[in-house]
Amino acid sequence: MVLPVPSDVPGAPAPWAARLSEPGSPVCSPDWLALREPADHAARSGELAARLASRLGARLGAGPDPVVLRDLGCGAGSMGRWLAPRLARRQHWFTHDRDAELAHRAARTSPVPATAVVGDLTDLTDLAGTDVVVCSALLDLLDAADVEHLAALCAGAGATALLTLTVTGDVTVDPADPLDAPVAAAFDAHQRREGRLGPDAADVTADAFTRHGFAVTRRPSPWRLGAGDAALVEEWLRGRLDAACAQDPSLTPHAATHLQRRLDALAAGRLHAQVGHADLLALPRDGGDR
Repeated sequence: MVLPVPSDVPGAPAPWAARLSEPGSPVCSPDWLALREPADHAARSGELAARLASRLGARLGAGPDPVVLRDLGCGAGSMGRWLAPRLARRQHWFTHDRDAELAHRAARTSPVPATAVVGDLTDLTDLAGTDVVVCSALLDLLDAADVEHLAALCAGAGATALLTLTVTGDVTVDPADPLDAPVAAAFDAHQRREGRLGPDAADVTADAFTRHGFAVTRRPSPWRLGAGDAALVEEWLRGRLDAACAQDPSLTPHAATHLQRRLDALAAGRLHAQVGHADLLALPRDGGDR
């Protein structure tokens, strides 16, 4: 267990600060990624994965060549561990991340052959030879130009896209707390800072892919958290409050007591949270995919 540094120490983190994650950062710690992986696996849309598998079977048949997938912002490889077994065919993944350690870890721990690529979406200029582009918890960190670039790349390559766990801003925590509404407003504003899409990302992405000739299907993929997810819930509460206070400092005097009320309810087994995400499957309409 990580204990907070007393808040009266100069330069010490606030007692409500996130411990494993930096809210809104494109760089994630392996500990945070490992903590959230079971919830991510439970939340993603199995229906969309099944549709993708069916599409690949119809388009590519049972030929000897592997399906080529690119996992953008792959983190530690959670998406590959969830999706690869559901496709039930030969595959080769390219695990893209700006963090070289994570990109190589994802490739090394992949259940199917994989190659690490160090870089992010802005480094990609061509997806030729790619059958499927995937990502997880990435779109809300992008801006509209990034999403347009992604849709154009997929259209140019005829690649299908499965884009998962994009935050929607729909959050319910039970029991309710007086600080819920201002924290939610500040957190959403923090996610939209400097042009990031934040909770608008799923809508903007669906529009971009539709304009580029894709049929887009959207499904909810919320985290549903309770007493059995205590470590994840605490880190999520801390990260949310941390970002909210950074966005709206007027919340700071109330943050510690708000967090303590939440942690007391969590310890008593009374706290439950639903954190909204959306999954998108974008299929080329014109049959031009590989």
